[in-house]
Amino acid sequence: GVRMRMEGREEMQGAVGLRCTWDIPPPSGTQAKWVRLNVGGTVFLTTRQTLCREQKSFLCRLCQGEELQSDRDETGAYLIDRDPTYFGPILNFLRHGKLVLDKDMAEEGILEEAEFYNIGPLIRIIKDRMEEKDYTVTQVPPKHVYRVLQCQEEELTQMVSTMSDGWRFEQLVNIGSSYNYGNEDQTEFLCVVSKELYNSPSGLSSEPSHKAKV
Repeated sequence: GVRMRMEGREEMQGAVGLRCTWDIPPPSGTQAKWVRLNVGGTVFLTTRQTLCREQKSFLCRLCQGEELQSDRDETGAYLIDRDPTYFGPILNFLRHGKLVLDKDMAEEGILEEAEFYNIGPLIRIIKDRMEEKDYTVTQVPPKHVYRVLQCQEEELTQMVSTMSDGWRFEQLVNIGSSYNYGNEDQTEFLCVVSKELYNSPSGLSSEPSHKAKV
């Protein structure tokens, strides 16, 4: 008789366990449950709370088990067929909101994964970082182009006043009188002007013909 009662109680416990898990919605406290993710063969352990930091993400929907029916491995971890290398930084971003990368880790790789998991804030951060890097790499110091113009004294003011388009007056060299027009000596000047050419981040110069001038 005693043995029967024991078995009965075990059955009861099993049933109670089942009822707790399935029929009764879990109280809000148990939302911070541990979740195992098997990403491309590497197992990550994290909490539901971390995965749901970004409500719209694939990971949040996965662990809430709404519409995503994901396969699980033998340990019950969700199977995700993605590269585990880039998953660490993604998980850390959800944990503390910062993007921390090893120096040899490609941002493109992280971006690819962030887009797959649909983590909006992270996508924006990586794109900003990549643009900044692009900008600093291609931001070449300006080249200076110099021109020397020869003119006579009376043409000087007109020439300086009509200088435009980024040309800047640098220096004036008096080369004395080289011609004799009738009785008047005309003083000749060499006028040095310069212009800065910036290379824009796209690698194209703001002035397509600059090669000819340099």
